[in-house]
Amino acid sequence: MSVSRRLFLHRLGAVGGLGAAYGAMTALGLNAAEAATAAPALSPDLGQGRRVVILGAGIAGLVSAYELERAGFSVTILEARDRIGGRNWTLRGGDKVEMVGEADQTVTFEKDVYMNAGPARIPSHHEGLLAYCRKLGVPLEVEINVSRSAYLWGEGAHGGKPIQLRQGVNDTRGHVSELLAKAINKGALDAELTLADKEKLLPFLRAYGDLSEDMSFQGTERSGFAQAPGAADQFSQRRPPVPLRDLLANPQLRATLFEDNINMQATMFQPVGGMDQIVAGFERAITSPILRKALVGRIARTPDGVQVAYRQAGGAEQVLAADFAIITIPLAILAGIPSDFSTPVKAAVASVPNAYSNKIGFEAPRFWEAAQIFGGISWVGGDTSLIWYPSNGLHTERGMLLACYGSGPGAKAFADLPMETQIATARAAVGRVHPGHEGDLAKPVVVNWSKIPHNLGPWPDWEGHGGQEGHMDMPAYRLLNQPDGPFHFTGAHLSQMPGWQEGAVLSAHRTIRTLAAQTKSAALAS
Repeated sequence: MSVSRRLFLHRLGAVGGLGAAYGAMTALGLNAAEAATAAPALSPDLGQGRRVVILGAGIAGLVSAYELERAGFSVTILEARDRIGGRNWTLRGGDKVEMVGEADQTVTFEKDVYMNAGPARIPSHHEGLLAYCRKLGVPLEVEINVSRSAYLWGEGAHGGKPIQLRQGVNDTRGHVSELLAKAINKGALDAELTLADKEKLLPFLRAYGDLSEDMSFQGTERSGFAQAPGAADQFSQRRPPVPLRDLLANPQLRATLFEDNINMQATMFQPVGGMDQIVAGFERAITSPILRKALVGRIARTPDGVQVAYRQAGGAEQVLAADFAIITIPLAILAGIPSDFSTPVKAAVASVPNAYSNKIGFEAPRFWEAAQIFGGISWVGGDTSLIWYPSNGLHTERGMLLACYGSGPGAKAFADLPMETQIATARAAVGRVHPGHEGDLAKPVVVNWSKIPHNLGPWPDWEGHGGQEGHMDMPAYRLLNQPDGPFHFTGAHLSQMPGWQEGAVLSAHRTIRTLAAQTKSAALAS
């Protein structure tokens, strides 16, 4: 850098503060950009003499601590809970579930049975999170996200009987292929297709829908067997197809597209032994102090940076001073903490309502495996939405069956029901798909995220429909993705994937780069 630029930044920093110097460096192109998915490449002595306080030990806070301490920063983490991980939370026998307004639950699962109360799968393209699993030595196994042996069940559809997912997928494909072939043969698409196009498309449709020679759909073995192939002359016989009208009447038909969602496509992963093994990996690797049961009471701006007042486990108030604060506290909780944030930032923090999400798990003998269901999801709709079968411990005696995972607007009313009613509703949903096995469900655990202390919701409802991902571009979202002087707001809730751990990783990376640039600009302006 030329002397004139250094002198300019020095004077600008003296007059306009650190933010002005940082902004000038960005405008001059002096803050090098890195790939958004890669961990920041920081000099190991960048942070020498600099202190950072991180509020919250969820994935975003842990990633921030891991990277910053390796860049020479002095890091302290304050965590309100007696555990770290945030929404990355795995429940095992002996654990307690505390919910606002409800009696505490004690988990009584047998050894090796566990429930991921928060995130439970990792898409293969979530490279940021997967990279940390590799760095931290966290073993992964395949999460079986879809089983074609699982079911679709819709109120009043198909005579009240569930149909296997394989039949829903392949019969729908067959019927649609037949309709499209008929339209082509009647000339209905002549304006869109050339003769050469039609000569190529019709054979594809025959293969795609498994149509007969006359281009009609009469069923397919892809949908399952009425008689399985066997020894000698036991020939396979395909199931009769479900009529298109019955398929269209099933409100769960759209679930046949579930595995086409980019975040649900194979291959999916999960840590061996529970999602919190990622948290354990960070805990092994991070040397900075993590203060548990540390409730933040005040966040203040000072001439030299920040001060955070907190009480640990009901003790006397303590004050921690630092150059920067990385704040991963959920916005709904942060809004209630006195702070020196700028007025627009305070308004932005308070403006975002939380979404709703519920999970209910049971321990049970693995009766679903007798139906050839190994992992995957049956779709039942209603308040409980689905039945999610475990991908771990296949062919063992018992497992954890998730009988409810409902999110979005309807999840609020369900969470308002008594826990006994929630459990009964989930049990009944299992009974509709697996008649007679509802009595096998034992040791229920209910997690209403809107009642979980220090969260009060699973993620913010930026777009008004409770989604876990989207295209957030509202003014409050943009504002909170920028530093407010020494305050940096970080977390999955400030990414395009509020419901995914990858969002927390990428948000932390963004913050680390910004904080590193502030550190560099301060050094140049001094």
